[in-house]
Amino acid sequence: MCRNIKKLRNTLSSPTDEEIALASLQFVRKVSGYQRPSRVNQNAFDTAVAEIALATRRLFDHLEGPSPDKLSDD
Repeated sequence: MCRNIKKLRNTLSSPTDEEIALASLQFVRKVSGYQRPSRVNQNAFDTAVAEIALATRRLFDHLEGPSPDKLSDD
């Protein structure tokens, strides 16, 4: 699930607000099944995108240490 969502974590920089917003939108589209929600569902859709973006920003603001990719031996 969600293979098209860009991985945002790397060691060079934090994701931008735009990158987080786009990933949040893609996630809500995937789990809701809506590419574009109906007018009656637009508010719920937009609220979900905003809440996921906020939670994602909080996550990145609190992560410490190197990217998980830098720790693997692959």
